[in-house]
Amino acid sequence: MVSERIGSGGPVAVICGPTAVGKSEIACAVAPSLRAEIVAADSRTVFRGMNIGTAKPGAELLRRVPHHLLDVADPSDAFTLADYQRLAREAVAEIRARGRLPLLVGGTGLYIRAVVDDLVLPPVPPDPFLRARLEAEARLGGRDHLHSRLRSLDPAAASRIDPNNVRRVVRALEIAAATGLPASRLQGRGAGIGPAVMVGLVTSRPDLYRRIDARVDEQLSAGLVDEVRGLLDSGVAPKSQAMAALGYKEIAEWLAGESSYEEAVDRLKRNTRRYAKRQLTWFRGDPRIEWVDVGDVGGEALAARVRAIIERVLDSSPDRRK
Repeated sequence: MVSERIGSGGPVAVICGPTAVGKSEIACAVAPSLRAEIVAADSRTVFRGMNIGTAKPGAELLRRVPHHLLDVADPSDAFTLADYQRLAREAVAEIRARGRLPLLVGGTGLYIRAVVDDLVLPPVPPDPFLRARLEAEARLGGRDHLHSRLRSLDPAAASRIDPNNVRRVVRALEIAAATGLPASRLQGRGAGIGPAVMVGLVTSRPDLYRRIDARVDEQLSAGLVDEVRGLLDSGVAPKSQAMAALGYKEIAEWLAGESSYEEAVDRLKRNTRRYAKRQLTWFRGDPRIEWVDVGDVGGEALAARVRAIIERVLDSSPDRRK
């Protein structure tokens, strides 16, 4: 049984993996016995009013386990990695103070690293004039053109950033322009937030793609189009950070008459599959992650396997043995 003692510098646990693999369900299944509270590590679920397209945990899961860092930003506003890191640090400290285990759950690898490795983020203030010029360049020359420029300046950052995520591409170029150094070289590690046990969920590529396609179909049936339309009607700009998220971008383009409905759905499924591949590439580069194939076992057996990995590592932590 996992000890109930969590120190101020005690361990954190992570459940990560590609989109649609089932992270939220497994996390909520293991959290009660681990005395854990979940800290969402997803760059989209931070936004209020974006529930269906982000696959935000439903009311039942939220009742079962306390969640943090959901709905902390307005979709009309920018939300930075530094914002997430600050709020996550606060949540982790509060959870530890209650004697409980912080459990980071999500698919945004940079968010997880920002917390687990206490990334030292480059202190480069936004340059609105440069941003406007780069965004105009992306509109005229295409997103791939802007991403190609980043690839020539900072291949490491370009390999991690989706070419469609113009905001992050622009930010990386902004840092390079201000410092003369690649953003990837400026994101050093701090002292770390404490011992971490990291579990990655994975499944075969065909199974993952089936899960993605099924989720998109479910989201559309659940009212994704109305959710996107409601955000736009409320004044959220089509080119805002929030509306660049998967599902919102494709549906917004259809609503603007830039594609047919069938094209938008096909593009959404294809973009989500590509995003999942990039997530796997990111996480595969972290040797600390212990992988569990969700296709090998299911239900309670899968939860038991994940819980056993976390308990084994946490019980060996010096903080837990005191």
